[in-house]
Amino acid sequence: MNMALSGTLQRWLTGPRVAGLPQPTELPPPKLSFEFFPPKNETLEQQLWTAIRRLEPLAPRFVSVTYGAGGSTRARTHETVSRLARETSLTPAAHLTCVGATCEEVDEVARGYLAAGVRHIVALRGDPPAGASEYTPHPGGYAQAEDLVRGLRRIADFDISVGAYPETHPAATSADADLDFLKRKIDAGATRAITQYFFDTDIYLRFLDRCAAAGITVPIVPGILPVSNFKQVQKFSAMCGASVPAWMARLFDGLDEDAETRRLIAAVVAAEQVRLLQANGVDEFHFYTLNRADLTYAIAHLLGVRPQSAG
Repeated sequence: MNMALSGTLQRWLTGPRVAGLPQPTELPPPKLSFEFFPPKNETLEQQLWTAIRRLEPLAPRFVSVTYGAGGSTRARTHETVSRLARETSLTPAAHLTCVGATCEEVDEVARGYLAAGVRHIVALRGDPPAGASEYTPHPGGYAQAEDLVRGLRRIADFDISVGAYPETHPAATSADADLDFLKRKIDAGATRAITQYFFDTDIYLRFLDRCAAAGITVPIVPGILPVSNFKQVQKFSAMCGASVPAWMARLFDGLDEDAETRRLIAAVVAAEQVRLLQANGVDEFHFYTLNRADLTYAIAHLLGVRPQSAG
């Protein structure tokens, strides 16, 4: 075991070397929610539902299902969310975007969710469709997420989550402009924000301070991404504007062909990230599962979250 990982494990077992920071056993189990993406084929559908059934006993606050770029997975998202509502004890949250549809078409999708018993919507502007270099509002559609939130509020009393970007959305002109977009989404009727993933705890805590200063009072739920494929995360982070700290690169150095050790490190790093945030007063977390249950389940176990049936 390399020294970097040894140090991380030691901090997990003994508590960070910060005066007054609680030990793991002194912290209550956090509140969790999980994100899945709709399957593209039958094999991936089986993988998805294996993951859902594995995590269901942990009783998350809700589980969200993503919506592909340009609305490309609309039917699969609706089918997955509807099945979650019918066949599980989970509270499903459906992603809905502004891309590629008129207001009437988006409203029809929202009413379909309502009819299926889905009351939670994750309202997003959405990524440009394949082949497009930048976002262009659809003629007759909702231009931005704040417009979508207002439209949803006219349809029903949905529980509405929106996105937040601790390191600023890549398309934003500035950090202040991005924060203003978030404030407008909240003022339009959103009930919480879920952040893009981040790895440096201070980035999120500073973002919370900025949100408070801007008058944002709804929960800002941190998005947590367990990293089992470091190279893939490096590539994706470069596109979405999330920074990858040097210490994380050192932890995964030399493990390109060692998936098992990468998973072990991923569990410890994500659990420590959550625990540090808990010590700073954060008690709710949204996990990007990538439809893989075992790693998320292991992290939840480290954090004291147990299946309800186990008492």
